[in-house]
Amino acid sequence: MYVAVKGGAQAIESAHAWLAEERRGDLSIADLGIPQIREQLKLAVDRVMAEGSLYDPDLAALAIKQSRGDLIEAIFLIRAYRTTLPRFGASEPVDTGAMACDRRISATFKDLPGGQVLGPTFDYTHRLLDFKLAAEGAVPVAPTRDSDPGYVPHVTAFLNREGLIEEAPPDDTPPPALTREPLEMPAERALRLQALTRADEGFTLGLAYSTQRGYARNHAFVGELRIGAVAVEMDIPELGFAIEIGEVTLTECETVNQFKGSKTEPPQFTRGYGLVFGQSERKAISMALVDRALRWEELGEDNVGAPAQDTEFVLYHADNIHATGFLEHIKLPHYVDFQAELELVRKLRRAAGAERVQEAAE
Repeated sequence: MYVAVKGGAQAIESAHAWLAEERRGDLSIADLGIPQIREQLKLAVDRVMAEGSLYDPDLAALAIKQSRGDLIEAIFLIRAYRTTLPRFGASEPVDTGAMACDRRISATFKDLPGGQVLGPTFDYTHRLLDFKLAAEGAVPVAPTRDSDPGYVPHVTAFLNREGLIEEAPPDDTPPPALTREPLEMPAERALRLQALTRADEGFTLGLAYSTQRGYARNHAFVGELRIGAVAVEMDIPELGFAIEIGEVTLTECETVNQFKGSKTEPPQFTRGYGLVFGQSERKAISMALVDRALRWEELGEDNVGAPAQDTEFVLYHADNIHATGFLEHIKLPHYVDFQAELELVRKLRRAAGAERVQEAAE
């Protein structure tokens, strides 16, 4: 039972003022601007957009500033703002094959049409603190990149040519919209992928790691990881065709997983899939591993009891905003509840004490 508490308005106003003062920090230091956050804390901005389900770098940067760098609080702010926006239509499915790739790697094929593009990544750094950044030294200039290679097919298309990897049957059924309808079970794959896209990165990473350690029997190769900009198109009824309305940066990961087959079907590799706003490759890879683990039933595999195979466990606990709300509500007043528990414990202690006295007297 939750108890409404009156009063405390002045204390709350003081807390708000103190929070604003702490957020601003030392006034002798220049205020942190939205463009600075957007351009120099890009990975944090991308995470807030992905888990907040709203692609707007400026608003994500504002949320990070307002939340003092607490990304879950920033995600909460973005989701709350998102609910106030009108929905005037839906875009066409994006074509990630036409992505202008800033980064494109494959752990399965060395030589790819279009080549491997290492791109901006921490993968090959030494993980040593760079004190030159504290000195605000000159910014190194990256070498000129090659011209756009044009349409870049996915690695799995090469496996498709020989029928070596499963191919999803065509389905024109509109997928459910998780941002408009509550999550319900059983959840089809399209709904699961939506939930994983906005799931907490740390939680998803932990589940993905568990599959690699044997909890799900799910050995995977990164077939392809690509990061870049894709065009967003929207069908305009008055025109009778789709037009480009902008572009978004996405991270896409396709994993190539263990064989499946039967007496009637030849062995094939299976797939896992991840797609996330911005540059968020750790999240995209984790999402693909968890996606594959959740497909055990449709692929006719055994459920070994791994957490990553339990759809309800994964989807009901992956959302950091839901988790935060339920976790932090216990900070709210529960005075009546606790007094009831306290009185019950006292009553039990009195009864136990009387029983001991009686046993001693006998």
